[in-house]
Amino acid sequence: QVQLVESGGGLVQAGGSLRLSCAASGRTFNSYHMTWFRQTPGKEREFVAGISRLGGSIYYTDSVKGRFTISRDNAKNTVALEMNSLKPEDTAVYYCGASSSWPPSSPDYWGHGTQVTVSS
Repeated sequence: QVQLVESGGGLVQAGGSLRLSCAASGRTFNSYHMTWFRQTPGKEREFVAGISRLGGSIYYTDSVKGRFTISRDNAKNTVALEMNSLKPEDTAVYYCGASSSWPPSSPDYWGHGTQVTVSS
């Protein structure tokens, strides 16, 4: 099993930046593709960004391209999401996910989420 713990969420003004981090337990972190999803009340959880096991493949949803950057450090068992030029519509609970399949559309493991609120 993999346990995931997100951190770094908070309140930021539009145009600002936040860096989310996800720490994974276990010795098999580099066996998983890692991903970030987000969810707002009443809506389905949506894919934001994904990075393959060794970081060679990265995908973003169109709405965050050029603003968000996903990265991973397999030595530290962490994955990060750098979010710049934030918009009010980026407000959501952000979840880290670990997936054994690519593309990582259905992660096998989830963190508990971290709230990101962007004020206008």
